[in-house]
Amino acid sequence: MGQVRYKQVVDALASDIRTGLLRPGTRLPTHRALAQRHGLALATASRVYAELEAIGLVVGETGRGTFVRDPASPRGADADLTTPAPSAADLSFNNPSVPGQADLLRDALRKLAASGDLESLLHYHPYGGRPHERAIVAGHLKTRQLQVAGEQVLIVNGAQHGMAVAAMGLLNPGDVVAVDALTYPGFRVLAERLRLDLAPVPMGPAGTDLDALQRLCETRPVRAIYTMPTLHNPLGCVMGARARKRLVGMARAHDLLVIEDAPYAYLAPEAPPPIAALAPERTVYLSSLSKNVATGLRFGFVATSRELIGPIERAVRATAWNTAGVITAIACSWIEDGTVARLEADKRADTAQRQAIATGALAGLKLVRHPNSYFIWLPLGDDQRADRIAATLAERGVSVSTAEGFATTTHVPHALRIALGSVALEDLARALAVVKDVVVQDCS
Repeated sequence: MGQVRYKQVVDALASDIRTGLLRPGTRLPTHRALAQRHGLALATASRVYAELEAIGLVVGETGRGTFVRDPASPRGADADLTTPAPSAADLSFNNPSVPGQADLLRDALRKLAASGDLESLLHYHPYGGRPHERAIVAGHLKTRQLQVAGEQVLIVNGAQHGMAVAAMGLLNPGDVVAVDALTYPGFRVLAERLRLDLAPVPMGPAGTDLDALQRLCETRPVRAIYTMPTLHNPLGCVMGARARKRLVGMARAHDLLVIEDAPYAYLAPEAPPPIAALAPERTVYLSSLSKNVATGLRFGFVATSRELIGPIERAVRATAWNTAGVITAIACSWIEDGTVARLEADKRADTAQRQAIATGALAGLKLVRHPNSYFIWLPLGDDQRADRIAATLAERGVSVSTAEGFATTTHVPHALRIALGSVALEDLARALAVVKDVVVQDCS
């Protein structure tokens, strides 16, 4: 009978959450109060909440209680993969675009159709790209202060694919990988699938807390570090030159592989040289044309030493064989003719304009950001809950990301990541005004 009663309580609470009777962010009764209300043993009440948490409907926070989670937000999902309502102002995902990009694609396809090389695009290509295309990417990387030869570059299907093949080729299940306490959700998802052991490292205003990283390396068998030194996602910080040199010293002292992810590096052209330029023998550099050209152009690249590139190339073969010839041809032509450089300049100007709009629309709120980034980190007050605010914003037609997708620690901070790159410029101030209104009202 006790088992039946316990299941009835679980089912009733689950139904109330799924139907909206209990809204996201609602504080549920204490374990003791739940036990008294339903005539359960205290251990059984705890089991009720444990089961609800296991199916993603509630979240328990030490010292604060148990709260209803937004059931529309998948647990542990990449924040950039949540799908807002079609009519929503999407501040959860960055799809940066500037006028004229569609015309560029039309022109590129016409030129490609008229080229004499069209037949070759229908055939298999070498796993990491054809030699002349790899050399073009190597030339592009000089704009990132990175000098590599074409044979040190692999062309992949976007930076996420590059991240996956680097991890598949160079890491093993159970390897300890140091990551920032807040990091790119795509790496979290990848690490889970590859059974990597993520070890969170606290962060300061300038990036990774290197003292904490040093202590971690002294106490655990760290194999690698995943880092975004140039324009961190979601915080927007840029690691200084001295810190980069110190990180390289630690990597060499503890024989760490460095996975350097740099999709937004083009927005910070004054940043110090990448880690890959300082420690080329142990660094895998990842980037793509998704953020500086178009997210639908699944064209990425991996640059690393000749010693490390072989296992990664074999992982490319195992996962995709090679990138699509048509996409690679278009991307390389845009690198060669200066289109990529022009789009990067346009998007740096675009980010500055969007950040200026955000400064006015979100005045009075605490904002953590880079002046040329496509996102803002918005920490919330001690008594505020990110899931509750996100749910209210969704009801008002604005989609945002909470910290859950970015956090690698057990404790998830209550904060929002606001992406500025998908909403039309003329609509941005209005969408941000709704964010401010909901955040301020939630404080009162």
